Amino acid sequence: MARFLVRRILQGILVMWLVTVSVFLIFFVGPGPGSVARTLAGKQATPQVVAEVSHRLLLDRPLWVQYGHFLWLLLHGNLGYSFYHGQSVNSVIAAAFPITLSLVTGAAVLWILMGVLSGVLSAVRARSIMDRTFTGLALFFYSMPTFVLGLLFLLIFYYEFTIHGISIFPGSGYTPLTQDPLGWLRGMILPWFTLALVSAATYTRLTRGSMLDVMGEDYIRTARAKGLSERRVIFRHSLRAALTPVVTQYGIDVGVLLGGAVITEVVFGMPGLGFTAVQSIQQQDLPVIIGVVIVASAAVVLANIVVDALYAVLDPRVRLH
Repeated sequence: MARFLVRRILQGILVMWLVTVSVFLIFFVGPGPGSVARTLAGKQATPQVVAEVSHRLLLDRPLWVQYGHFLWLLLHGNLGYSFYHGQSVNSVIAAAFPITLSLVTGAAVLWILMGVLSGVLSAVRARSIMDRTFTGLALFFYSMPTFVLGLLFLLIFYYEFTIHGISIFPGSGYTPLTQDPLGWLRGMILPWFTLALVSAATYTRLTRGSMLDVMGEDYIRTARAKGLSERRVIFRHSLRAALTPVVTQYGIDVGVLLGGAVITEVVFGMPGLGFTAVQSIQQQDLPVIIGVVIVASAAVVLANIVVDALYAVLDPRVRLH
């Protein structure tokens, strides 16, 4: 088990190193010599600012020195400096990441519960009305764009409720949990369900298909022949074996969304990582874009390491590979 996890962690470190090389080539080498400082400083930067950027990043030195300096800063947790915002990229991301974390954590709990539960019920009652209902709903939400569902929620639960004198959900923005827990919860419910309903559809179909495959295995028939209760057969034997592809998808989705749930954050005006990345692209604030890319990549790598650890728990055979 320990050897398995160590190998996965080392692979994750290798992936992150390749990400840093790719980012350096794209943003430091791609613009060409002489224009890197101008590109990183932003389109509105003064000559003094451009000169300061060139001095800070050692852009007058060989490429290997520049990359070594870039990597050294990253290893020390320094993501750079945003001249557009007039503050470090760490500060910009530190302000945005808790918002994205709140959004993704709540939505992830909702979509895994809804998706797995509906998928299990569909598999157990295959070809029944319940199965067709859940499958139809999954197809409906899977085919609905996130921004359409978000705007629909705002139309119904914010606009229509507000004009009728019912003020439950805010239209946009984010209230910190430490400042007002109730306001934080009210502001998160609509974004949570917007993200969760679209994502849960995948888990309904994935769980249903995996459960149907597992329930046809010989050891499931043997468990039933031994007189085990149907609930134990379903949840102790069938579901555990069927969760492997679900966990794979879950790790990928959570890792990607931790890098910024762009559409949901923009629709609900939540200044998380995705919203910040969109603004940075519009403002050509490349240091912040680089910081978001690094953080998003680290989130995906970390999520995959956690998934690999869960594999070893769900399936002991994985520990041998």
